[in-house]
Amino acid sequence: MLDEKTIELAKGSHFAVVGTTMEDGSIQVHPMWCDTDGEYIIVNTEIHRPKFKNMQRSPNITVLIQETGNNWSWSEVRGKVAGIVTGDEARAHIDALAKTYMGVDEYPNPIQTERVMVKIKPERVMTFPPAG
Repeated sequence: MLDEKTIELAKGSHFAVVGTTMEDGSIQVHPMWCDTDGEYIIVNTEIHRPKFKNMQRSPNITVLIQETGNNWSWSEVRGKVAGIVTGDEARAHIDALAKTYMGVDEYPNPIQTERVMVKIKPERVMTFPPAG
């Protein structure tokens, strides 16, 4: 279950570092934009990218969201890929993320294949500083 701080960080313009497992067992980490619907952490990528292929092969994933300008404020979410969304909804989502992160109405980079939203179900959430 996502806590209040994690939701706040994921809904803001704070970058996430996403860790996935490569085919050879090594870990790939990649900075990404992120979002949440309050239940899942959501990232958006393209279907041809290695990180998406890694997520399809091994659903285990870790997302670290760090507060912009404050390296000592973060949330780590360990979980599993629980669903993917493609098509118009994934395209609209990357446009919404571009608005949040860049202040523009439409994602400016060329799309090589197809956008995909990846919903990550949290299994463990740790924030720093801890609540309370």
